[in-house]
Amino acid sequence: MVVFTIIFENIAKFPSSGIPYPILVLTALLPWKFFSSALTESSNSLVSNANKKTKIYFPRIILLASSTIVALGDFVISFVILCIIMVWYKFIPSWRIVSMPLFLLIVLVFTFGAGITFATLNVKYRDFRYIVAFIVQLSLCASPVGFSSDVVPIKWRFIYSINPLVGVIDGFRWSIIGQDISFYIPGFLLSLGLTFALLITGIIYFRRSERVFADKI
Repeated sequence: MVVFTIIFENIAKFPSSGIPYPILVLTALLPWKFFSSALTESSNSLVSNANKKTKIYFPRIILLASSTIVALGDFVISFVILCIIMVWYKFIPSWRIVSMPLFLLIVLVFTFGAGITFATLNVKYRDFRYIVAFIVQLSLCASPVGFSSDVVPIKWRFIYSINPLVGVIDGFRWSIIGQDISFYIPGFLLSLGLTFALLITGIIYFRRSERVFADKI
């Protein structure tokens, strides 16, 4: 939060619509941190728990789901920190905060879809775990974490929303900060469609590959 505030507010002079910059950053770091933690854990869950799968049978998808759900604990802690920051700045959240669980559910679905896909690839290609680490870092740079999506020209907003995290982060900000943050509906719908497409294809790929896991692990 401090690094982003220094770089984007003090050096790059990005606008914040009168919102305290630490709050602007934290409302984006919450969903991104959940995504990065859950994706890292779930993508390695099948390989790291190989001994359990060979001793007793149980649906392997449980390992992926549990890794994603555990990341919710980190999210709760981060949300408490956000509340403390808002109290410090005497910032009152918008009534739209009641919609925040919806955006949390969307990032959970997106992360689970990505995690089940990457976990399957990690079983087949062991070096894929290094690509996951790169993707996590790339997602931080490709998402509007340190700045508002409003700085992206409107003609590029739809293309920018191909990254599903863009719609989720914009939704988080909109639900907490309120009317001072724009919510680009076409981009959000694109992110939502890609999220569920990734979930469906990930489950299909996992189910087709599951029968050969025992030979790979």
